[in-house]
Order: sequence, then structure tokens, then C-alpha cells
Amino acid sequence: MKITGDQMLVKKINKSIVLDTIRRHAPLSRAKLSEVTGLNKATVSNLVADLISDELVQEIGPGESSGGRKPLMLLFRGTAGYAVGLELSVTRLKGVLTDLEGHIVADYAVDLKQRDAATVFEQLKRAADYLIEQAPSSPHGVIGIGIGVPGMVDEGGTVLFAPNLEWEMVPLRAMMEESFKLPVTIDNEANAGARGELNFGAGVGVRHLIYISAGIGIGSGIMVDGELYKGAWGYAGETGHMSIEAEGLPCSCGNRGCWELYASEKVYEHPDQQHLPAHTTKELIEHAQDGHEAVLTLYNTIGRKLGVGITNIVNSFNPERIIIGGPLSEAKPWIESTLKQVVEERTLPYHRRSLQVEWAALGSRSTRIGAAYSAISQFLGNVRVSV
Repeated sequence: MKITGDQMLVKKINKSIVLDTIRRHAPLSRAKLSEVTGLNKATVSNLVADLISDELVQEIGPGESSGGRKPLMLLFRGTAGYAVGLELSVTRLKGVLTDLEGHIVADYAVDLKQRDAATVFEQLKRAADYLIEQAPSSPHGVIGIGIGVPGMVDEGGTVLFAPNLEWEMVPLRAMMEESFKLPVTIDNEANAGARGELNFGAGVGVRHLIYISAGIGIGSGIMVDGELYKGAWGYAGETGHMSIEAEGLPCSCGNRGCWELYASEKVYEHPDQQHLPAHTTKELIEHAQDGHEAVLTLYNTIGRKLGVGITNIVNSFNPERIIIGGPLSEAKPWIESTLKQVVEERTLPYHRRSLQVEWAALGSRSTRIGAAYSAISQFLGNVRVSV
């Protein structure tokens, strides 16, 4: 079968390539841009002219000469527009407003007292309204809204199943787009976190990574050759529901012995943890800093269980890098040692050879920034062609 594309499609692809190259490698000249992209100089000049007209690229003055006239350098205009990134969890809704380079302009956070879809939707609208109001004046204004949710999401932005929220078949994207008349992207919160770290955090320049979001649940964003892997139907990454105890505790998903029952904030509510001095990560960290023995023991155990699950993931996917984020990552000082010890002891030698286990460079904001990036990516017109 012959694969063809008209001139408009080719131009759209090339324009996307040029803009992405400027965004990642600026400042650079038109000549360097031609060299990096492989496009001829005339094509590059025409596309750059379009991007300058679109106010997405600007000339910032002359660079170093290689013998002739000094070239004019090009820069991506990160403040040409802004994006809203929202992160929904079981107990909190958090959000950011970022520019087109992922720099945070405004923050938002609110506790969720109820989890039903109608109530949470009103909170999502309130959060987005607030963040949109914080956007500075810019050529393109607020270009979109991205949302990370703790559950399975289909390509149309419907939340199919979010067991910790007790949601099924919630058409969240359609609801938000109807309210805001802006493009909206919805994804699993771990996938959003993976995008955030890949583009702005600990995963920059890495082709094969897995981002693990550890909070009230556990999810994984899987990057294969620089692209998010979603599986046959878009639901890959629900690693929190892989069994690490064959006959273990029953889970709300219907399985038993799920990883997140032993290595997430769910552990705080186990009946055998009622002796703890607190039941939130923020409060428990304060006690850990004071050397509270029960809290230190708890985090030692969570570290081991996280290590067991990570071992299974490493042996399955052979990634270059594991990045751990989410609220539980704030307890890194008391989790890291036992986690890495288990991974070192249990992963296959060849899988472990070049593996790096790191913590999210964006901290607990990976998902929010990644959700904003999904909206930004859609606006900037990143084009993929599959044959």
C-alpha cells in the first residue's frame, strides 16, 4: 500500500519539527536549524517566517560568526501562551498554570470532601477558572487544559474506571470542553507525570523510562523509545493492581494482593497501623524527622514493597530509568535505601547493568506539569506519522 500526504500535511509535519527543534535547542540560527533537522535552508526560512508571524518564535539578535555575516538567532517564545494542568487524587485537587515551557505561573490546591463525579466536576471548573484568571496577557492566551486522573481513560477523554474515586464512564473531557470552550486533554495521572518528567524533569533525554506515581494509589507511565506506551486499548500502566502477594489483601479493583495495598499511602489505614501518630504523609514525615520508631519502621517496609514492584517492572520492561514521583516521594529519605537494596538484590543482572532509579525532579508537581504539557503539545501541533 502506498502512503501519501498532500503538501499541507508535509508542511505541517515540517513546521512541527522546526518548532520542536527550536524549543529544545534554542538559541540557534536558521543554518544550524537546517543542519539539525535535515531540511533545506529555503524550507527552514519559510517555516521560521510562519512561526515568527504566529508569534511562537522570535529573533533575538546576532550570534557567533563562522566567517561571514553574524547569523540572527532564534528563540522559542515560551510566554506566547499559557496552559492549565490539573491533578485529581482521592483527597486533593491541585493545579498549575504554566507558560509554554512548563514554568509555573500560578498554583491551586483544595481538599476534596466528596468524590462523586458531579461534585468533583464543580471543583475542577472552579480550579480551572481561578488559574485562567491568573494568566498574564499573551498573544495566544490560555491554549488548553490538561487533567491527570487516577484511573483508566479512553482516547475520547472518558474516565472508564477509577476505583479509588468510585467512578465509571465519566465523560470528563466532553464536560470540560463544553464548559470552557477550550481544548481539553484527559489522561491517567501517571502518564501525565511521565510526560512532565520526560520533557521538563529527570527524564529529559531518556528514551526508555517508567515513571511511578505513588500516592493513595500507584500507577505507572511507560515511555518506550520516547513515546508513551498505552497498550492495545489505551489502559497500560495500572501496575498498582499487579499482585505482589498471591493470596493477599482484597482490593477495590476486585483483585487480591495488589501492589498499592502494600506500597502506597493506603498502608496508613491498615488496621495494624492504628498505632501510628498520624495518617498523612505530610504529618508522618514530621515524625520521621524526629526519629519516631514506628514511622521509621513503616517507611522501611514501604520501601521494600516498592522495591518488589519496581523489580517486576524492571524485569518486564528493561528501562533505562525508573523515576519515582507522587506524594509518597516526599518520604524519599526514609524509603530510598531499602527500595534500592531490594532492586539491587532482585533485578536480573543485565537489566540492572545501566539502570538508574531516580526521584522526580519536579517533586510532587510532575503530574500537574505533565498535564499542562499535554495541552501545550496539542496546541503546538506535534505531528506523528505511523505507517
